[in-house]
Amino acid sequence: MAYDYYASGAEDEWTLKENREAFSRILFRPRILIDVSTIDMTTSVLGMKISMPIMISPTAFQKMAHPEGEYATARAASAAGTVMVYKDRKVVEQLVRRAEKAGFKAIALTVDTPRLGRREADIKNRFVLPPGLTLKNFEGLNLGTMDQANDSGLASYVAGQIDRTLSWKDVKWLQSITTMPILVKGVITAEDARLAVHSGAAGIIVSNHGARQLDYVPATISALEEVVTAAQGRIPVYLDGGVRRGTDVFKALALGASGVFIGRPVVFALAAEGEAGVRNVLRMMREEFELTMALGGCTKLSDITRNHIFTEGDRLGRPLPRM
Repeated sequence: MAYDYYASGAEDEWTLKENREAFSRILFRPRILIDVSTIDMTTSVLGMKISMPIMISPTAFQKMAHPEGEYATARAASAAGTVMVYKDRKVVEQLVRRAEKAGFKAIALTVDTPRLGRREADIKNRFVLPPGLTLKNFEGLNLGTMDQANDSGLASYVAGQIDRTLSWKDVKWLQSITTMPILVKGVITAEDARLAVHSGAAGIIVSNHGARQLDYVPATISALEEVVTAAQGRIPVYLDGGVRRGTDVFKALALGASGVFIGRPVVFALAAEGEAGVRNVLRMMREEFELTMALGGCTKLSDITRNHIFTEGDRLGRPLPRM
């Protein structure tokens, strides 16, 4: 049940496969005879300096993967936090206050889940949290329990808690109760990217919720350039979904992303080896990305440009860039 929860996608899982396959259709245009003896991968996110543009996605129920769950992940890397918009705004406000008190630096607001997607693996398994596991963020709050249902207990629980009237005005409301910057997670169109900028979001995370919500939406890497163009450099754009290799990180940055988030690789590594597993997967991603930069002829992140890749759209008629 736990593996199915982490690994599966919505309905036919077309988008789940496409999140990976779309990366394979992007080819490199490496530069040669460049001194790459020193590679600098450092960057900053909302004013915080980090060692590489690879971060950990907000991922639920990590204690299903390992007894130490999020504690182990947090020790391996600085984990991102996420807030869902619950029907009771007092609940959201309490969660925000807890995050501020705990020293969190930003909020990732997930906006693509007014209802839970049809995850047929969870329906088959009648998914509920295993005995002993709870929604830790909500301890002390009267939000009911996730009980067994005829389909997915999680879907039934979420249906009773998530506010389906969520709109852009709620982003403004969230800004009114906190000074923390807000990243809007779940944007895959230019129209919504422009609305995110207009709403005052500090950044955008291009995400299709790990292909777990609406099936047959584009892979996030396919939607990235459209969102970046619409944002017009006014706020940073990040990518979440399908990133498995350092080469994927390079491709995302070449298409305009300021960084990437990884989810499933972290959870599977956590299940295999706990904290050590997460450390290993981050190390592997870092080493692969550094090698890709060197072989691509880049010594710092700003060297990575659109000219370093060749996409499916380019093959359909976009002229080759002049270097």
